[in-house]
Amino acid sequence: QVQLVESGGGLVQPGGSLRLSCATSGTKNSFATMAWYRQALGKKRELVAEITSGGFVNYADSVQGRFAISGDNAANTVSLQMNSLKPEDTAVYYCNAVARHGTLYWGQGTQVTVSS
Repeated sequence: QVQLVESGGGLVQPGGSLRLSCATSGTKNSFATMAWYRQALGKKRELVAEITSGGFVNYADSVQGRFAISGDNAANTVSLQMNSLKPEDTAVYYCNAVARHGTLYWGQGTQVTVSS
């Protein structure tokens, strides 16, 4: 059974930084895509950043230039470096992985709170 586990969330002041990590287990096959989504209270879940096995990356406009996604295909891990955090970045952040056969997997989420 494939499992995704996020870590690295927490409380940070505006302008600060956090690094989220996602570890996977239950498969030795690399994923086609790994990504980070977030869901703020009362809002829909949205894509933050994604990276393909070939290294293509894509960011939401709201985080472009502030966040950086990186992945390790061999280890099936993905990280998200978040800099210059803003209160509007407050959300539960979810790790997502898409297997080559199309199945989607989700982590349980980690809370990120940006507040002074």
